[in-house]
Amino acid sequence: MANNAELIALCEAKAKAWLSPAFDEETRKEVQAKLDNDDKTELIESFYKDLEFGTGGLRGIMGAGSNRMNIYTVGMATQGFANYLKKNFADKKEISVVVCYDCRNNSSKFAQAVADIFSANGIKVYLFDEMRPTPECSFAIRHFGCQGGVNLTASHNPREYNGYKAYWEDGAQVLAPHDKGIIDEVNKVKVEDVKFTGNKDLIQMIGEDVDKIYLDKVQTLSIDPEVIKRQKDLCIVYTPLHGTGRVMIPASLKQWGFENVHCVKEQMVKDGNFSTVDRPNPEFAEALTLGLRDAKALDADILMASDPDADRIGMACKNDKGEWVLINGNQTCMIFLWYIIANRKAVGKMKPTDFIVKTIVTTENIKKIADKNNIEMRDCYTGFKWIAREIAISEGKQQYIGGGEESYGFLAEDFVRDKDSVSACSLLAEICAYAKDNGKTLYDILMDIYMEYGYSKETLINVERPGKSGADEIQQMMINFREHPLQELGGSKVVLLKDYKSLEAKDAQGNVTKLVMPETSNVLQWFCEDGTKVSARPSGTEPKIKFYIEIKDNMTDPSQFEALEAKAEKHVEAIKKSLGLA
Repeated sequence: MANNAELIALCEAKAKAWLSPAFDEETRKEVQAKLDNDDKTELIESFYKDLEFGTGGLRGIMGAGSNRMNIYTVGMATQGFANYLKKNFADKKEISVVVCYDCRNNSSKFAQAVADIFSANGIKVYLFDEMRPTPECSFAIRHFGCQGGVNLTASHNPREYNGYKAYWEDGAQVLAPHDKGIIDEVNKVKVEDVKFTGNKDLIQMIGEDVDKIYLDKVQTLSIDPEVIKRQKDLCIVYTPLHGTGRVMIPASLKQWGFENVHCVKEQMVKDGNFSTVDRPNPEFAEALTLGLRDAKALDADILMASDPDADRIGMACKNDKGEWVLINGNQTCMIFLWYIIANRKAVGKMKPTDFIVKTIVTTENIKKIADKNNIEMRDCYTGFKWIAREIAISEGKQQYIGGGEESYGFLAEDFVRDKDSVSACSLLAEICAYAKDNGKTLYDILMDIYMEYGYSKETLINVERPGKSGADEIQQMMINFREHPLQELGGSKVVLLKDYKSLEAKDAQGNVTKLVMPETSNVLQWFCEDGTKVSARPSGTEPKIKFYIEIKDNMTDPSQFEALEAKAEKHVEAIKKSLGLA
């Protein structure tokens, strides 16, 4: 109990500092209520640590306290970011940033505070007049030639959360060395240092003017407009899950030429409580319940969904039995890249310098597609900032034509440097139009890819281990994997081990080669003789470790698909045993 008493005393001391006049009355009242409550759980949760400004910014539960998303933690982050921008761009006559926000509770309030703080520090702010998608924030940073940007969003997290994404001048989320530089500056800031009183002369409202330019650019991604003209009546059901896609995605689909778009009425409402879903995440079938209801009623060709900040895309289509099935993130990425490559070639748009990107944990089938079509494919770490880095490295020399990751993110363009569901939904509609034009469905296209490039099943296993003891256990798992290399996984012989911490790859004969990556990462990958791939990746922000399993097989006819799925699931169970997870 002594430890608990010490923790309570520490949290009480921190909380009392939040009763000073530096904090507004509402915050002081909320903190006092936590202090007065006999149950100290909420006090501890709110104050046991400071909400950490990490490499992607902030993300946390909203409320009063040092470990919560509120005007003060957001304010300190912004003051630190402003200080870093002023240091880094000291020679610039005017430093400017874009500020954007999503549909979440407090997002617009936080955005106004961020704009005020930047402007109070002499930095010009382009502030969106309403909620906008994450990709449009990235686009606007590049369009206005800004040095940075902030998007107030917690992406697809539950309703209690909000977040703060920091962007650099290229429109991508911040990479080294600037990520550490910003963190250092943020950590120096106290509440008293924050300049909350804005300079209205330095805040410029933006909105429809940028929408038009952005949507015009997105339309340039259409590979075969003729197929859309022939299939303009393609029946599309779309849901924004109450988020920022509600205006831009239907507008983009219309601009591309699709005339039969049905939006899920209940979810077209801006709602930070996400009252029609448990979690606003298009990766989960539950989030698509109302979309599937409408898709079935209309006998639609495709159901598409975007998450609250409209950077991720989820989709469902009918299988060969007419049943609605979800398309997972690996399949999504593979279909997009297959279509871009096949149809750029067909219409004569492909160039020898074109390249695609995927993350190291995304399906290897994409590599097969690239190799067979003589297209350069690059592997990068998980997270779109790494895909953005590949685009930046080759800017002016090679053309990026698409890239994505297994977590439902895809980017078809280089004028945005974060995943983009506005362009992805539009391109998905074109792929479905192409399929229909050929007497097929999206499901048929997926089966065609499996028949040409091999069947593949991807499974993600999240192992959660809460608390410090959990973090130690995860660390020990990785140590054990390194000290006792696995020889087989579920009966599949391991022939190659990639360790991104040492940046070395070792084959079965003991030959070692160097892995060329921008930095080290605590990730292990095993490649097996039969094409099985397993990746182990501890989370940097949560007490969990992720295992990405990919099973390969041959498929000569779509009728084999279900049997291959069942066979692969058994193999996954055997692999879990080899990893000590079952």
